[in-house]
Amino acid sequence: MKPLNLFLLTFLAFSAFGQSVTVKTENGRVEGATNKAGDIRIFKGIPFATPPIGNLRWKAPQPVANWTNVRQCQVFGPSPMQAKPAPFMYWSSEFLIPEQPISEDCLYLNVWTGAKLATEKRPVIVFIPGGGFRSGGGACPIYDGEAMAKKGIVFVNINYRLGVFGFLAHPELSQESGHNASGNYALLDMIAALKWVRKNIAAMGGDPENVTVAGQSAGAFAVNFLTASPLAKGLFQKAIAESGGSFMTSPIRPKLTLQGAEQQGITFANSLQVKSLAELRAKSSDDILKATGGLSAPIVDGYVVPESVMAIYTHGQQSDVPLIVGWNEDDKIMGPPAKADAFREQIKKRFGDKSDAFLKAYPAQTDDEAAQSQGNSNRDESFGIQDYTWAKMQTKTGKAPVYMYNFNRKLPALTPQMQFGAFHSGEIVYAYNNLNTLNRPWEAVDQHIADVMSSYWVNFAKTGNPNGKNLPNWPAYKPVSDSVLIFDKTIGSHPLLTKSQLAFWEQYYGADN
Repeated sequence: MKPLNLFLLTFLAFSAFGQSVTVKTENGRVEGATNKAGDIRIFKGIPFATPPIGNLRWKAPQPVANWTNVRQCQVFGPSPMQAKPAPFMYWSSEFLIPEQPISEDCLYLNVWTGAKLATEKRPVIVFIPGGGFRSGGGACPIYDGEAMAKKGIVFVNINYRLGVFGFLAHPELSQESGHNASGNYALLDMIAALKWVRKNIAAMGGDPENVTVAGQSAGAFAVNFLTASPLAKGLFQKAIAESGGSFMTSPIRPKLTLQGAEQQGITFANSLQVKSLAELRAKSSDDILKATGGLSAPIVDGYVVPESVMAIYTHGQQSDVPLIVGWNEDDKIMGPPAKADAFREQIKKRFGDKSDAFLKAYPAQTDDEAAQSQGNSNRDESFGIQDYTWAKMQTKTGKAPVYMYNFNRKLPALTPQMQFGAFHSGEIVYAYNNLNTLNRPWEAVDQHIADVMSSYWVNFAKTGNPNGKNLPNWPAYKPVSDSVLIFDKTIGSHPLLTKSQLAFWEQYYGADN
């Protein structure tokens, strides 16, 4: 055997005590650690781009400088700049990043692998965390990759710039970019992370030609944009989106041109009383974070996202890869519901001559009925219609299959006050077999759902088809049948239960998208 091949085969050899492991990346050697059982190698805080600080704030991510010594990668790198994390609504501490460190210097990723040889070519999942593009990061406990690594996946999660740090558009930023575009730095961060995976993951036993990009909530919206971006083509072969997509514009996802976003950036700069980009970049991270009015979501910039996602799919220009898309029964993000009379009045003001059609889909004769309809309509407008449209558009203009699901298991709660049903983000610990990271009174059925759901995800990452031995059959989505896989106490395929409600949103938004 040639010396080089022997070197590759021993890349992942770990110490006799199972405490550390060293791997050579294109930038230098990194040292991770093993789990308690010694069968999973974990690398945390690997840089995939130069820190986007100083003059690199609001610029595309730049390549990492090489290092000569072994870099210690056994703790998470800093999380993206954001407000101090604190539990709210459904989300307990397990859904939050650690309080420190939080920094603009945040472009790090984390890897979990069970491979012992660099030649194993295990399937790779690159997970993009959620958080409304304003919060979150790879250090959240629920994104731990050990369980998926035990099932044969090389699991990667990433950080990306958030809020105004990741999305500020401005005419001067567009001018200096070389592409006459600005505002989508977070998407460029994700693309840089995928490029890092393509160049380096083989050394950790992963297959750079078998990468699944996955995400939840904002991460799912990001996956949708990545499937539409020409800059991301070829960097992944499959996609998973949990509760998120960007097909329909709406009050919570308004249509915004680059020119409009740039004007918003001018207003933001004026609020900080600066007269140049240099002065804006000289402001402290805290000053930028505290300021209001900056863009904090992806836009159609003509470069990273050339057209609307709907237009790109309509023209068949998306990355034509197998998809898993779905949403949760209680996928809603809203405050206390209004009483029935007040709700019906709100509907009349908003929908006018379409009010009757709305109230037929979402009746509101009593306060209880109105409360239920407010939650259901929020779910369907925010998430359901996006993923449903995604599935339909992919089957219309693409060749790769789509597998659609609804997660309906109401998570068990420690107290009645903590019972939020199948809430937004509740499926994550099932999909990645991480029930142990969330403090809940789990039952045997929850362990079963987690094992089945994560097995579907693993099979999909391996082959593009989630089906496998001892799993209920999950048929590919077909518009003619509108079937969906239901994850609940019973797991199985079923006609889409919310089809008539989603039809209202299709008709309401269809003319504008």
